[in-house]
Amino acid sequence: MAFLAVPGPYSFDLSTERFRVFGIDRANVWHEGGLHRVLAGREVRIEAAPGGVDVEPLEAGTEPVVRKLLGFAFELEPFYAWASDEPVLRAAAVRLRGFRPPLTPNPFEMLVGAITAQQVSLFSAVATRNRLIERYGVRAEEAWSFPTRERLAAASEDELFALGFSRRKAEYVVGLARSDLDLHALDVLPDDEVKSRLVAQRGLGEWTADWFLARHLARPHAWPWGDLALRKAVADLYGGLDVREARERFHPFENLTAHYLLLAQRTP
Repeated sequence: MAFLAVPGPYSFDLSTERFRVFGIDRANVWHEGGLHRVLAGREVRIEAAPGGVDVEPLEAGTEPVVRKLLGFAFELEPFYAWASDEPVLRAAAVRLRGFRPPLTPNPFEMLVGAITAQQVSLFSAVATRNRLIERYGVRAEEAWSFPTRERLAAASEDELFALGFSRRKAEYVVGLARSDLDLHALDVLPDDEVKSRLVAQRGLGEWTADWFLARHLARPHAWPWGDLALRKAVADLYGGLDVREARERFHPFENLTAHYLLLAQRTP
């Protein structure tokens, strides 16, 4: 295995918690202490190592995706310095030090996952998404590749309905796959323009667009205020503070704050 240094501080266990807590994720499989994902057509295993992670195989085609998956884009030290003046968040930052939120490397996968999770529990969303992956993805060893946009564009809404999607969500996924929305072009656009283009697509609302900014593009000011779990975390930890009003309080680290509050709520 090849070593890849991760900007410190870094906790592999905390940073990969998301891939374990909501059940098996066929596209991001936790197996025998390591994370397995199909990248560039090959299954890659990532496991903890002092100062970073060991990756097999680590190649020109896989390293940039591993870096994105592991959340290298986030700058933790400035966040921790800022959070030191925020009593509740300071406690979470100290307890969860080294948590680097993982990102979904592929924009289409991110949006399909978000559609799947609309108005249902994450356990239910993961189960439905797994059936989609098993039906339209390709299995490597432990992990499966997420279905390509082209593969889902050729699918029918009835086929997705048979996998457990609602009629409306099946329509949204197939419609997105067949649309002319250039997802990769969103990388260079400002936050407001990204959201504008996404919400113009049927089935993609503000909640989905905010999570796209947060969990795919790692935009620092992304604040998915419509998320029920985030609303609860803010209300519980800040004595009923309204989640929309909280945005100003957590500027300029809204995205990292959201991730830390959610993890703090899940792991009291």
